[in-house]
Amino acid sequence: MMRVFSKLFWVVAVVVCLFPLLNNINGRGGVMAFHKTYIVNHELISTKNVKQVYRTGYHFQPKQNWVNDPNAPMYYKGYYHLFYQYNPKGAVWGNIVWAHSVSKDMINWIPLKPAIEPSKPFDKYGCWSGSATILPGNKPVILYTGIIAKKPEPGYQVQNYAIPANYSDPLLREWIKPDNNPIVKPTSENVSAFRDPTTAWFNNGHWKMTVGSKHNQRGIAYLYRSRDFIKWTKAKHTLHDKKNTGMWECPDFYPVSNSGTNGVETSALEGGIKHVLKVSLDLTRFEYYTIGTYNTFKDKYYPDSTSVDAWAGLRYDYGNFYASKTFFDPAQNRRILWGWANESSTTAEDVAKGWAGIQLIPRTVWLDPSGKQLVQWPIHELKTLRGHKVQKTNVKLNKGDIVEVKGITAAQADVEAIFTFSSLDEAETYDPEWSKLPSENLALEICGIIGTKQGGLGHFGFLTLASNKLEEYTPVFLRVFKTQDNKHKILMCSDAKPSSLNKATYRPSFAGFVDVDLSKKKLALKSLIDHSVVESFGEGGKTVITSRVYPTLAVDEHAHLYLFNNGTETITVERLDAWSMKNPCYMN
Repeated sequence: MMRVFSKLFWVVAVVVCLFPLLNNINGRGGVMAFHKTYIVNHELISTKNVKQVYRTGYHFQPKQNWVNDPNAPMYYKGYYHLFYQYNPKGAVWGNIVWAHSVSKDMINWIPLKPAIEPSKPFDKYGCWSGSATILPGNKPVILYTGIIAKKPEPGYQVQNYAIPANYSDPLLREWIKPDNNPIVKPTSENVSAFRDPTTAWFNNGHWKMTVGSKHNQRGIAYLYRSRDFIKWTKAKHTLHDKKNTGMWECPDFYPVSNSGTNGVETSALEGGIKHVLKVSLDLTRFEYYTIGTYNTFKDKYYPDSTSVDAWAGLRYDYGNFYASKTFFDPAQNRRILWGWANESSTTAEDVAKGWAGIQLIPRTVWLDPSGKQLVQWPIHELKTLRGHKVQKTNVKLNKGDIVEVKGITAAQADVEAIFTFSSLDEAETYDPEWSKLPSENLALEICGIIGTKQGGLGHFGFLTLASNKLEEYTPVFLRVFKTQDNKHKILMCSDAKPSSLNKATYRPSFAGFVDVDLSKKKLALKSLIDHSVVESFGEGGKTVITSRVYPTLAVDEHAHLYLFNNGTETITVERLDAWSMKNPCYMN
């Protein structure tokens, strides 16, 4: 009887959640360390006791407990699969398993039972992050980090593999961890800093993959080769490394096309491509990437001269974003980026509310035509959640003007605007003394200096999650500067400092520069607002910033959205489109 009920439940779940999308599928700093153990009560929290006030409406998160790294995203037999680090017993890091959900569109999800849990000597103390590779014959395999001993801190780390119990099951509900694990062991000097294997690629008769590590303070992406995906040999040299960068977590290595927005399969090595190497730096809790060339004969990666390697380099996201993972989507010929956003609330607050962590909206990622950076944009499937729409055109914003965007649910919205200006004359001078500031995040240093003080050409943008009398608000804005060589620098900021009256909450500012030609005298800005998260995209996704915020007044129906200009130059909102966002279907 239970089996009959189970089958019936799945039929109903799939029909209710996924049928509306079947016809659309062809037409988705402030990060705290997550290997830290907290002494708390890990009793399972009932969902009826989970506080909903800051839970997101359309971002991916289970109904309760702790979430961190997205793992092994892939497309298999009509379904998108997402695995993720999850604590089934509490709202802090610990007791980690690989939770597993499936979807037809990466928006509406059905959760399955955990795919991988500690159960064998080679992962007795933890099943940490990893990746999926699709082998010939459409056979997925997972590589993941197992913890075989608690000491030395944060644990003795090896690399394991898991395979589906039944390849004919499109949901891949059962996974097997063969007894010939572990398949990769660390060298003696890095047993506690050896984790997060990448998706493998194939060339010259071998599978290749990297594992993140460090030696002293040199960040390392170790290279391994295998003919059969079981016996792996460490290369005599690294794929890439960099001194004084510390532990490289969650490395990701993949090709991108030199032209267009289409993705390319991970093993693609020819045909007008560049390669991207991304690492998550444990020292800074931010991610950095470079664009460069993969020498397939030497098995070495070389960043381009236009890519700053590591600390002061490019980021996917200049805000609360970490442990990201990409995959190639063969169904729509695109590369998809998943990223995790931790809470900015305190550990005690996380325990009290019964949950912590979200997965950000998946993004399509491609190479900018300049070849110097990547561009990201929310997957198009997100549009299926758009509800009531408000549109404004040719709205004049003089110095100090604040205009409310009414008619949408401001706490759960999608807003896009194009800002224009008639002249660049009011752009402030870019202070040459700023070049002496720390280069790790120069934009953030400048944002901290100027704050929200009145400028010339900007700042202008959105006041998100704002209270009625502006006691609380999270501004997302742009500001233009003129350099000594008569060029322009565009600063983009998302400032959480005024976001909440709760002074105990971590409320950082985040910032990045936007590389754009201002000859048309216009700039675009988009924000995805979802109760406790604001994901913002500058100039079509050239610069992205995510903030986690927890207002005390601007909650649910009491939240407001405003357009504003705090510069002397008049700004025109050429066009604004804003939508209330509906909740997706989660069968939790």
